Amino acid sequence: QVQLVESGGGLVQAGGSLRLSCAASGNIFSTNYMGWYRQAPGSQRELVAQISTAGNTNYADSVKGRFTISRANTKNTVYLQMNDLKPEDTAIYYCHLLALGRLYWGQGTQVTVSS
Repeated sequence: QVQLVESGGGLVQAGGSLRLSCAASGNIFSTNYMGWYRQAPGSQRELVAQISTAGNTNYADSVKGRFTISRANTKNTVYLQMNDLKPEDTAIYYCHLLALGRLYWGQGTQVTVSS
């Protein structure tokens, strides 16, 4: 089993920054993808950013140039640096880990951006 624990959400004004962290523990396969989805009220969950153990990244078009994903493989931890936040970034952000065809989720952390 895999556990994901997120931290770093909160309330910030438009133009501000936040950094999310997600630590994975348990039976983690050495090759995996980790990253973040988000879900705003009344909307579907969407992929924000993802990074492989090799460091390959993938971003949603809406966050390119503003968000940066990174990871520390020795710590099984992934980070999401979010800059120039906009009200439309307001959502619950869910950490995920994908390995061997299985998808694991964190409990979610709220990010609220005020205008």
